[in-house]
Amino acid sequence: MSFNFNFNINETKKAVKLINDTIYDLLVIGGGPAGLNAALYAKRKGLTTGIITQRIGGQLLNTSSVDNYLGISQVSGEELSEKYLSHLKELDVGILEEAEVTIVEKIDKLFNTTLKDGTIFQSKTLLLATGSAPRKLEVPGEVEFSNRGVAYCAICDAPLFKDKNVIIAGGGNSAVEAAIDVAKFATQVTLVHRSQLRADQILIDHMMNQSNITVFLQTQILQIVGDDKMTGVNVLNKETSQERVIEADGIFIEIGNLPSNVLVKDLVTLNLQGEVVVDEKNMTSLSGLYAAGDVTQMPYKQIVIAVADGAKAALAANEYINQNF
Repeated sequence: MSFNFNFNINETKKAVKLINDTIYDLLVIGGGPAGLNAALYAKRKGLTTGIITQRIGGQLLNTSSVDNYLGISQVSGEELSEKYLSHLKELDVGILEEAEVTIVEKIDKLFNTTLKDGTIFQSKTLLLATGSAPRKLEVPGEVEFSNRGVAYCAICDAPLFKDKNVIIAGGGNSAVEAAIDVAKFATQVTLVHRSQLRADQILIDHMMNQSNITVFLQTQILQIVGDDKMTGVNVLNKETSQERVIEADGIFIEIGNLPSNVLVKDLVTLNLQGEVVVDEKNMTSLSGLYAAGDVTQMPYKQIVIAVADGAKAALAANEYINQNF
């Protein structure tokens, strides 16, 4: 008789808590791919490192499938996030979750990071990896029917619309991917976009092969209508100048994201899109303050690029500390 016990210690290992009476070498604000990989690289460089975030994973948790990450052919965003977290726990990286940062300031050579509850953490360098937030349509009814038909994360909420009629607003990769994902659950999916599709052709071809997806281009959403819940959208055909209502049980607004720059908008240089401008080493215009991932001006908002950004920022922070402390 033989017994095969397979205990995975990392699954139950708890993250190290942050201590607010110490000066960290690097503090990371944000728990997405950029921030997590920065913490990993910093820790391996011997830096005292901590992560402050509202949730580990960031936008990874909104990704149903990742199939373009080298070495991993197919993985969900949640699974990839868990792998990242497990790795960080192995290295005893300090992590503070469900925490909201309200103030970032530099006093003399140190950064003060203040939480909503008044707790202050100090560090020699700071990395902003706060990502971005969904862009809004800014049309009547969008606020009124939020969570009553209006949603911004198709990957998160698609199963809630099983056997329903759903509209996707947008024409880029995120919108087309959302249409494909929602079509697995919904009876009918209607993609509406005010101009032409900007998505990768392989995604467009995939979408067009789905029998329950209809596409209306040159069609502008004017208003989201409904009673207790959303019942449809009022649209304008820009070619005929005619208005009509497309009935639907819900709408996923997939028109991009806005950089989450509120913590540093008065501290560093931003571009016209509100993205944090960084140099080749991910340093912002404020010495010692770095930024990485979707909050920056770097093109191609991809997981692998955010991960690389985080690594660069951590290595640069190590270099900065060696030269200044």
